[in-house]
Amino acid sequence: MSRDLLQLRSATAEDLEWIHELRHRVYAEELGQHAPDPAGRLRDGLDGDNVYLVAARGAARIGFVSLTPPWVGRYGLDKYLTRDELPLLSGSDVFEVRILTVEPRWRSTVAAPLLMHAALRWIASRGGRRVVAMGRSELLAMYQAVGLRPVGRTVHSGAVTFEVLTGAVSELTKLTMERYGSTLERLRSAVDWRLDMAFTPRADGCEHGGASFAAIGTDFRTLDRRGRIVAADVLDAWFPPAPGVLAALAEDPAWAARTSPPTGADGLLGEIAASRVLPVDTLAVGAGSSDLIFRAFGRWLTPESRVLMTDPCYGEYAHVTERVIGCRVDRLPLRREDGWRIDPDRLAAAVAAGGYDLVVLVNPNNPTGRHAPAAELRSVIAAAPARTRWWIDEAYLGYVGLDESLAGLAVTDPRVVVCTSLSKMYALSGMRAAYLVAEPGTAAEVRRWTPPWPVSLPAQLAAVAALRDPAYYRERWLSTHVLRGQLAGELGELDPEVAIEESAANFLSLTLPSDGPSAAQLVRECRRHDVYLRDLSPLSPGYEGRTVRIAVRDTAENARIVAACRAALEALRPGRAVYAGSSR
Repeated sequence: MSRDLLQLRSATAEDLEWIHELRHRVYAEELGQHAPDPAGRLRDGLDGDNVYLVAARGAARIGFVSLTPPWVGRYGLDKYLTRDELPLLSGSDVFEVRILTVEPRWRSTVAAPLLMHAALRWIASRGGRRVVAMGRSELLAMYQAVGLRPVGRTVHSGAVTFEVLTGAVSELTKLTMERYGSTLERLRSAVDWRLDMAFTPRADGCEHGGASFAAIGTDFRTLDRRGRIVAADVLDAWFPPAPGVLAALAEDPAWAARTSPPTGADGLLGEIAASRVLPVDTLAVGAGSSDLIFRAFGRWLTPESRVLMTDPCYGEYAHVTERVIGCRVDRLPLRREDGWRIDPDRLAAAVAAGGYDLVVLVNPNNPTGRHAPAAELRSVIAAAPARTRWWIDEAYLGYVGLDESLAGLAVTDPRVVVCTSLSKMYALSGMRAAYLVAEPGTAAEVRRWTPPWPVSLPAQLAAVAALRDPAYYRERWLSTHVLRGQLAGELGELDPEVAIEESAANFLSLTLPSDGPSAAQLVRECRRHDVYLRDLSPLSPGYEGRTVRIAVRDTAENARIVAACRAALEALRPGRAVYAGSSR
């Protein structure tokens, strides 16, 4: 049966000779773009760095498309235009799509559109935000129909004229699903999808970890599975809440379930003020940090607003600013070779030149886990333009030290807002409780736009009890560092080519070698062992499709993580073909 399906997959070494031969037949013999080669082969200067996706039916190869990711450092278009002539090539998130080529007898089939769809899905899965391409001028209408737009540059190559085209990945994806979503659904059963990302994008919304809960069962009918699943794809605490939290929830759960909480969460606000030594009128609470992000950003920002955030950064911020509100978002690229550190000079220069309405910083950063010292950030903020508001997310700061908080600055500087979730540091992810700190006028504005009962009664009870036991949590945060170090050491012994990077918080990252399996493949293989990790590829091209984030768990679950990674790396070793089935 699978021989009758149209297979879409990454090219193998055996495909390259056919690719070179087909390119010669089409671009040298048919179109006259290149001079004929006596060997009948047309190779590419980017071979070895670019990526080929192939369409095939059984043993018959049908067509291919070439992709050049930004981490290669050069593009096919560099042969024709300088970076001054085409500055968009200097972006750190631009992927080039080239040489969409189909055997003549298959050109009237769905092969070409499906190769274009596969290219877009591959780029999105690697964090790409913009596509650049050369399209033959006579086929311009076809490219425009899928959302690509000319940039005003024309390229001549041999007898062929090309238009340089571009498009935002999010807009191309949205247009594809709006215009061709039903067609793709019909084709799904006729496609043997062997790529390491889903056939179609997930429903609108920010992509978080949490696939582990789907394995348990989101209908809550099979919660007994939770003991079999290692949920290292989300950053929930490995430890239980403080004893006082459990006691508060257990004292009278029937009453807590049926009783309306204090309308404005006054008791919770008072406890936060006391424990953090902050004026109560500088606080506002929400049902988790996402609640506060949506509420505050929805009031402060418009589609005309300009926002700066780091790349990588917690995905909810890009989702709210770009996809929900429609702001113009710029990114400050963080580099692996710099240890993912936020360089205060680069940040200050970007803010000074950008004219931003909002700068978003997660500190310690998620997903990099790097912490920017408070003193450095204070200096940058002090020198920043008066019009620029700063949103500092300190969800993981307890793992560094609460004395590094900028909450005190937020109390007096109207440009600064600090958001703190109680989920991760206090083992209350299921409760959904968070707060922000701002000068009284800003905090009052957020409270005005807060509905009554923003935090449930069980959550208020739990959060208050947690804040009253700082010693318990300090001990657990210190234990987290020990567990993380042990996990890093054991993972580091699995393969000398695998890089382990610890963080300042309750997670670490594992990066596979460039010639090894993708992060998506590793994640898929580990799921065979009921171990769930987070593929960071969609968050940033900086991860090159090779990095997974692993949450620190307790000793027993960390051992299962190590064992699953060992088995997965063995299964994915070069020379051992592993096909996990369609990811749809």
